[in-house]
Amino acid sequence: MSKDKLSTEPYKGVRDFYPEDQFLQDYIFEHMSRACELFGYEAYNASLLEPTDLYRSKTSDEIINEQSYTFTDRGKREVTLRPEMTPSLARMIAGKSREIPMPARWYSIGNFFRYERPQKGRVREFWQLNADIIGSSSIEADAEVIALAHNIMRSFGADERNFEIRVSDRRLLEAAYEAAGVAAEDRAVTTRLLDRRAKMEDFDTKLAAELGENRASALVSYLDRTTSTAYLEQLHTILKARGVGNMIVDTKITRGFDYYTGMVFEVFDASGQNARSLFGGGRYDNLLTLFGHDPIPAVGFGMGDVTMRDFLETHNLMPDYVPTSELMLCVVDESAMSHAQKLAQDLRREDVAVAVNLSAKKLGDQIRQADKMKIPYIIAVGEKERDSGQYTVKNLSTGHELTTTADRISEHLFSSLG
Repeated sequence: MSKDKLSTEPYKGVRDFYPEDQFLQDYIFEHMSRACELFGYEAYNASLLEPTDLYRSKTSDEIINEQSYTFTDRGKREVTLRPEMTPSLARMIAGKSREIPMPARWYSIGNFFRYERPQKGRVREFWQLNADIIGSSSIEADAEVIALAHNIMRSFGADERNFEIRVSDRRLLEAAYEAAGVAAEDRAVTTRLLDRRAKMEDFDTKLAAELGENRASALVSYLDRTTSTAYLEQLHTILKARGVGNMIVDTKITRGFDYYTGMVFEVFDASGQNARSLFGGGRYDNLLTLFGHDPIPAVGFGMGDVTMRDFLETHNLMPDYVPTSELMLCVVDESAMSHAQKLAQDLRREDVAVAVNLSAKKLGDQIRQADKMKIPYIIAVGEKERDSGQYTVKNLSTGHELTTTADRISEHLFSSLG
C-alpha cells in the first residue's frame, strides 16, 4: 500500500456531517429559523471572506492576532474567513441604510472560522445563528432579543430550570472604569480579562499586572458591590411580563468584544455540565461609525451549533433520527426494475419519499439495508407485482403487512406515518 495515501480524517477542528449528523444540524437550524420568523425576523447572509480591516477595527485583538484564518490573496489584499457576523451585518446596513426600513429585524445561520484549540464546546469551524434588531435603542428591543433567545431554547424542549439568562450592562462597566481611574487605553484588555474572570485561577494577579494593585482592587470592589441598576431591574420586569422567568442580573457578565455599548447577556446550562456559556449577545450602538456612517442603534445575539448540541445531549433532548426516505422499493427481479422506477415516480408525485434499491442483491439483503437506513416501509417489486398490480407494504418495525393497489399505497403510508 502506498505510503502517500491521503488521510480520511477531516482537517483538525472541523467536522464531517454524515446523514445522521446532518439531520441533527438541520433540526437545530429549523428550530432557530422558525423561532426567528415567528418574531418577524428576515433571513440574510454574506460572504465567508471579508477584508481583514473589518475585524481589526472593532473585533478583539485576540481573535485577529491569534484565532483568525487570515491570508493575502493573489491581488495582494489581506482577507479573513469570517470569525463572527456582526461586523459583516454592520457593513451591509451601512451600505444600504437609506433603503432599509428601520427598525430592521434580520437573522442568518452561517459558518464561521476561528483558529482555537479544539475542546468541548469549541471547534475551528462552527455554525451560528445571528439575530439582530437594527434601528431601535429602546429597552423593548433589548427585551425582545432576550425573549427570542428564550423562545428558541424552549422550542428545543428545554425547561426554564435547565438554563439561566444572565444579564448585565456595559454602561455599568464603564462607570466602574471611571470610578477606579482605569485609563481609556487599558479598558479593552481589562474587559477581556474580566470576560475570562470565572475561568482564570490567576485573575487577580493578571489584573493587578495590567492596572496596578490599587486600580485593580478598586475596580473589582466596585463591580462586586454593584448588584443591579434601575435599567436592569426594569428589563427584568419587562421580561417577566413576557413569560421569561429565568433572567438573572449578574454584573460579572462582560462579553469580550470591543463593540458592546449597553446591555450584554449570556445563557448558561443550569446543570453545570457545560461550564462555558452556551451563547450570548448584547447592544452595540456605534459599530456603523466605522464606515463613516452616523450611529445606528443595534442589539442582537449569536447562538452556536456546537454548544447547542452539547446542551441537547446533556438534557436528553436530542431528536430521534428520521431518514428522508419513507419507503424503499426492493427490486426482486432485474426485469422489474423499469416497473419499480415508474412506481417510484408515481408515488413521488403523491409526495411519498421513495428510494429504489439498485444493489441487485437478494431480497433479504435489501430489507436489511432498508432497516439499517431506518427506512420504515418496504415493498418488494418483482414480476409478480408488476403483472398483478398488487403490492405488499411492510412495516419493518412491527412486521405488519398490507397488500393493496398502487393508487392506495400513498394513502396507507400517510395514515400510518401520521
